[in-house]
Amino acid sequence: MIEIGLKHTSELTVDESVTAIQMGSGDLPVLATPAMMALMENAAMLAVKDELPEGCTTVGGHIASSHLKPSKMGETLIATAEVTKVEGKKIEFNVAAYTGETLLGEGTHLRFIVDRERFMSKY
Repeated sequence: MIEIGLKHTSELTVDESVTAIQMGSGDLPVLATPAMMALMENAAMLAVKDELPEGCTTVGGHIASSHLKPSKMGETLIATAEVTKVEGKKIEFNVAAYTGETLLGEGTHLRFIVDRERFMSKY
């Protein structure tokens, strides 16, 4: 059962594969905003993964986040997600990303519980 307060932290070291240049979101060798947001989504997905019914997963529906400071090559980024609301198949999270004690970005994320087979049969 998915409960309010479930949390997870995901980690990433900034390398060339997640820079703004590589991801096409900018032209500087710093962490790309889409990479930071993907790490936040990963933390949310993993926060509830073990509590889902057999055969189910979650898919992202919406994410809104600030990106306040750049992260340079080699820096370690952590993203946290915490369940704040559960309504049927809809799960809401608060998300945040940090390097050390420095807040990089924060926001909210929405995920939906789906049956894997039924979801993939549509595509």
